[in-house]
Amino acid sequence: MNTPLVSVEWLQAHLGDPRLRIVDCRFSLQDPKAGRQAFLQGHIPGAIYLNLEADLSAPVRPDRRGGRHPLPAPEVLAQTLGRVGIGNAHWVVAYDDPPAGGMYAPRLWWLLRWLGHEQVAVLDGGIGAWREAGYAISTQPAQYPPTSFQAHPRPERLADAEAVAHRPAGSVLIDSRAPERYRGEVEPLDPVAGHIPGAINRNWLDGLEASGRFKSPEEQARRFAGLEGEIIVYCGSGVSACANVLALELIGKKARLYAGSWSDWVSEPSRPVAKGDT
Repeated sequence: MNTPLVSVEWLQAHLGDPRLRIVDCRFSLQDPKAGRQAFLQGHIPGAIYLNLEADLSAPVRPDRRGGRHPLPAPEVLAQTLGRVGIGNAHWVVAYDDPPAGGMYAPRLWWLLRWLGHEQVAVLDGGIGAWREAGYAISTQPAQYPPTSFQAHPRPERLADAEAVAHRPAGSVLIDSRAPERYRGEVEPLDPVAGHIPGAINRNWLDGLEASGRFKSPEEQARRFAGLEGEIIVYCGSGVSACANVLALELIGKKARLYAGSWSDWVSEPSRPVAKGDT
């Protein structure tokens, strides 16, 4: 598993491997209970469920610092992983329901990589590709014995508002949201519309096919053509940007995630805001 993506054929072939842990990450920002309900109605055999807000984020702070989906403390996330039976020796495959719901599995992928766990991948095409292939669906949640997960955080994968504000000349800041949100024409989730000055827009959804699978490395290279130097990626709250980080990795480019993203940036009124296409 030295690739950020695995196919449904690969997963089907490894279903019985005791080293494997499959995580259903489906979620809806409009209905936080919808992901678990979908999981109970049918999931990939052997999967466990982790919720974006309850398991893969910290509670939102009253001052909104850290954004709408703050990073969990490494030790807290490690406890969550150990509780559901994920240890350092396991292979983790995360899935969701792309394309529109295809940002949540990359969030878990990024979190595990941030904790120093390299044996993690996203199921390309998610549960839709699994169903399309005709593979079995289960309604029985898997249960694994609790174990210990030791976190080894890698701070070089992370950026905060200060790092963004004082990024070096020649660096690239990528806004992963839809173009109309980047331009500040609409803002359905945060109190201020616009983008961080100097950011360019690369909508995360443009990295996926209509089928929900990630586009080829050649197509990703065209999306990110001409980007050199340090790359920092953000979105609204540090979730969909993870799909762009994964897409960049497909073409051998490393990027830091501004985990608080736009919702953290605008929690401080003195920070500058840009609108339009620049």
